[in-house]
Amino acid sequence: MTQCALDQLARISRGIKHTALLQSSPNTDEQYVSGKRLFDSRNSLYHSLPVGLKALIMSKGTVVLAYSGGLDTSCILVWLKEQGYDVIAFLANIGQDEDFEAARKKAEKLGAKKVFIEDLRSEFVEDFIWPAVQANAVYEDRYLLGTAVARPCIGRSQVEIARREGAQFVSHGATGKGNDQIRFELTCYALYPEVKIIAPWRVPEFYNRFKGRIDLMDYAQKHGIPVPVTLQAPWSMDANLMHISYESGILENPKSNAPADLYLMTKNPEESPNTPDVLEIEFSNGVPVKVTNVKESTSKDSPLDIFSYLNEIGGKHGVGRIDIVENRFIGMKSRGIYETPGGTILFQAHLDIETFTMDKEVRRIKQGLGIKFAELVYNGFWYSPECDFVRHCINKSQENVEGKVQLSVFKGQVYIMGRESPKSLYNEELVSMDVQGDYDPCDASGFIRINAVRLREHHRLQGLSSVKK
Repeated sequence: MTQCALDQLARISRGIKHTALLQSSPNTDEQYVSGKRLFDSRNSLYHSLPVGLKALIMSKGTVVLAYSGGLDTSCILVWLKEQGYDVIAFLANIGQDEDFEAARKKAEKLGAKKVFIEDLRSEFVEDFIWPAVQANAVYEDRYLLGTAVARPCIGRSQVEIARREGAQFVSHGATGKGNDQIRFELTCYALYPEVKIIAPWRVPEFYNRFKGRIDLMDYAQKHGIPVPVTLQAPWSMDANLMHISYESGILENPKSNAPADLYLMTKNPEESPNTPDVLEIEFSNGVPVKVTNVKESTSKDSPLDIFSYLNEIGGKHGVGRIDIVENRFIGMKSRGIYETPGGTILFQAHLDIETFTMDKEVRRIKQGLGIKFAELVYNGFWYSPECDFVRHCINKSQENVEGKVQLSVFKGQVYIMGRESPKSLYNEELVSMDVQGDYDPCDASGFIRINAVRLREHHRLQGLSSVKK
């Protein structure tokens, strides 16, 4: 080999090392372009290199993209390739209705270096939905957190893949206005502190190019990217085992009624069966361990089967629809429509068995912890020390929450019918109006007088003030 060729190889070698260093920073576009020109200027030698070595020279690094196969992440996958990244597509199966093999082929066709499809349904139920059930977690009195509890589950697996594959970057399709960017990124930073995050909807080159979903649809059409969104139904959906959420598009006007054909998980209650399903749900440590259809004498006893069956029954009867305006963590209000059939049934059933078995003052404290837990999860702090502490306290409170709740599911509603528990604090004899039991009614007189002291003093003062006026 001539000295000139050796010099060229040495310079390329230095370029490879330089590229490896640049991969540790996401803000290397100018340097990347400069380096690309360097290698392009040595066409004869560069083009003689093996394909793998060319890829190493030209790549900015490897990014694991949380990929759904929808409009945003399909376009983002192609856009990341345009920017010079090697893309690993990660698709989490958390119970959404999806043709996963078709999604794999689509990602490969769009240029993904690798595609990982992880079945996370069981761990989603056991590690994330069950703690939410124990907490009676509801955000702002109505939202059962179906999207919020899914994000730390997805993020955990995304980080595991990034570490295993030696990827320096992770990416997602969350917008710069929403909650999901916070949830994904706080999870990734907590579990992979040195990771670097590419959030296209916060990159000026991206959001100045794509003003919204219509621009993305144009981009998809030009690049031959098939997407399941049309201009006739341009709302954004997030589906998982716990719920489906709908927002954006025509739903951004909070006065507009949701189209009748929007709902995918639940029937219109008006069109649901005219006979109820009667269920018995058995709890242990505050989580369901068995569900039985009383009329059909069928039962489910694995976490995934239990939740899936409750979704089926709730969906059949139109349970769990809400249309709300909520407060995003980032500071703005948003309109969201949610379907949470199984989660709504469990919320009602757990609330009942917990009240039946838990001490009044313990439950009062636990109620406050449940509100705090819901806020932490909604805001993306699942992997924070405070959320870990709150979950530990809630889990401790559930030690005696066991027993069976019987309920009816009918026309969009859940009706509690009865309950039983070996840990019940309900004393039938003590509370009975027909039996004296171990209780002296005279004791109530002193109890009432003691509680009246404060009221008497307050109104005495108010009376004096009125006289002075």
